[in-house]
Amino acid sequence: MKHPCVYIMASRRKGTLYIGVTSNPVQRIWQHKNDLVPGFTKRYGTHTLVWYEMHETMDSAITREKRLKEWKRAGRSI
Repeated sequence: MKHPCVYIMASRRKGTLYIGVTSNPVQRIWQHKNDLVPGFTKRYGTHTLVWYEMHETMDSAITREKRLKEWKRAGRSI
């Protein structure tokens, strides 16, 4: 069964954030935590799930992900 979900992973407190979307949140988070996803999350060590939001459809999850990625992050210095 598919469960569309938007999620945010972090490298550490006030660290690098990653925003993603998936239809299988348990598997996807496990992949991130075990560095099985090549690219951004592996390179920056974003292994901690800090937020997620379930959606009725994948279209609504993708729309929400795009809106979140438009946000500007305050206080960029660590």
